[in-house]
Amino acid sequence: MSTRDSLKTQPEERVQISIEDGIAMVTLNRPEKYNGLDMPMFKAITEAARSLKKDRSVRAIILSGAGEAFCSGLDVKTVSKNPVNFLKLLFKPGRKISNLAQDVGYLWRDVPAPVIAVTHGYCFGGGFQIALGADFRFSTANCEFSIMESKWGLIPDMSLAVTLRELIPIDLAKELTMTARRFNGTEARAMGLVSRVCNDPMAEALAFARELAERSPDAVAASKLLFNRTWSASDKEALDWETRLQKKVIGRANQRIAIARNSGEPDKAYLDRRNL
Repeated sequence: MSTRDSLKTQPEERVQISIEDGIAMVTLNRPEKYNGLDMPMFKAITEAARSLKKDRSVRAIILSGAGEAFCSGLDVKTVSKNPVNFLKLLFKPGRKISNLAQDVGYLWRDVPAPVIAVTHGYCFGGGFQIALGADFRFSTANCEFSIMESKWGLIPDMSLAVTLRELIPIDLAKELTMTARRFNGTEARAMGLVSRVCNDPMAEALAFARELAERSPDAVAASKLLFNRTWSASDKEALDWETRLQKKVIGRANQRIAIARNSGEPDKAYLDRRNL
């Protein structure tokens, strides 16, 4: 697969995307503000997630922040200059289950390709909730995390109610949310909030993304969907999803390619399409 850059590669863009060999690099690009979330950043992140959801050539996504931090959370000063901004963030149009504030984290769950968040510096508030929307989190040991909303008299409202419950017990979720205390990457790993702590998380994320890119895109996408749909589901719902998704991948071209590869037979093709 050839190298390809997306439309969002100009320095002034809030989010930059580049794609090479099926791996999309998504970079939050407001380094002078520690990638704080203003309205253009909210819109750019959601646009990035929606565009990558449609791109069937993408096999894995690495989500990171430019400069000295992953994301310092909501840029309260900038967003609050116009009270209408909060209405825009919390408004839920039509039959959507999420609003704009929630979309920056939640939409990554709907992208078929696995998403790896690479965190460093600060990962606070909304930034942490964006990272929780990813499938994996690779972090430096000294990255600082916090569910910081209670410091401002608020609750987390960027899809944490969905993503956090899959990772930690309810008492720990309440503690971290109520106290807004800071903790580093090492402690985050011990709590189950971070997948790996690395000296060079970007290098490890790239290696992992390349490994994922070699697998059947149908099987990878179906595996992500399976666990996202069943982790808190009833036994009946979980078993139904297993059967439903297996029917979508079994016998398809990418499954036949996977069998050929692992049986030592030469590849006849390698499709860029997913059947999901």
